[in-house]
Amino acid sequence: MEDNHGKKSLRNLLLEKRDNTSFDLMKIASSQIQKKLKKIASFRNAQKIGCYYPIGSEILTQDIMQEALSKGKQVFLPKVIKDEMEFRQITNFSSLETGRFDIMEPREDCPVNNSLDIIIVPTVGVSPIGVRIGYGHGYYDKFLSKNKIETISITLEKQIVKNIPKSKHDVLVDWIVTEDRVIQTSKIR
Repeated sequence: MEDNHGKKSLRNLLLEKRDNTSFDLMKIASSQIQKKLKKIASFRNAQKIGCYYPIGSEILTQDIMQEALSKGKQVFLPKVIKDEMEFRQITNFSSLETGRFDIMEPREDCPVNNSLDIIIVPTVGVSPIGVRIGYGHGYYDKFLSKNKIETISITLEKQIVKNIPKSKHDVLVDWIVTEDRVIQTSKIR
């Protein structure tokens, strides 16, 4: 995917900002985000939840996944195959292995299912209308353009940017959840 210079600079700035967050603050913010997720009815009611395993300074999702599994919901994580991404079901964290980009992803024997109820997407930065900046590889945008699934961006309040340049391939997110608030973007169907 092409990535314009403005987005690349903004991504680097936002990553630096997020990387400067202490682990203790990240744990607190992640816990607050987990509580706020429950305010979204489509998340509460979802039976098949797409999520991600955090790397670096990303919002911690392990407790979100663990709680979903303990409630009998199905949890799916992305696996990158060549230049595509697919979601595979995990039943616990032993279903994971180190994959591409040193990210924990489902093992080869985990069942594939891309028909999810909702997906929690990793976010470097996001605008209030739902333009998301990821890591610039375009896997989520490519996947979401083919699979119309409701999305939730979880991020720190300080990662919300008033205006992010939108590229033609960008897929807007439906919800933004930070440690402080829940934002329903203008994209909701």
